[in-house]
Amino acid sequence: MSIKKTYNIRVINSLDQDFLFEMLYQSIYVSPCNPPPDRDIINVPEIRKYVENWGKKGDYGLIATDLVTGNRLGAVWLRYFTKNNKGYGYISADIPELGISVDYSMRGYGIGTALLHELLLSTNKTVKSISLSVDPGNPAVKLYKRFGFIECGAAGTSIIMRYDNK
Repeated sequence: MSIKKTYNIRVINSLDQDFLFEMLYQSIYVSPCNPPPDRDIINVPEIRKYVENWGKKGDYGLIATDLVTGNRLGAVWLRYFTKNNKGYGYISADIPELGISVDYSMRGYGIGTALLHELLLSTNKTVKSISLSVDPGNPAVKLYKRFGFIECGAAGTSIIMRYDNK
């Protein structure tokens, strides 16, 4: 499914913090047979740390906004973690982890693809590799593979994928 491009992509700023928390919640994969988790899940420290206090050194991300209404439609972001504060897709302290989500109502229109494409282009010279953790049942695995992410490990029931800039 595709629609005429009616959105703009811009860099995340400090005013986007609440939207990042919403995208963090919507990025949690739930199989079609299961109910979504309680919204309080984003207060769990291991999850919250993906967007809390946005604007730390190394934080970088993009948001898609509707050209007419200005509403935010989706986001993609990178955040660095350390050996003592690992994320689910942690590989090393010099490889940031990717977070991405598109608002439930806007999925299937190519916004996630456009966000990921722009992020990879804009970080091509500054970020050597990117990692992520994804449930193997999540349809986004196909998107990541299309962009060149490869499976390189596991974390619990999820797979860790890595993208290397060329």
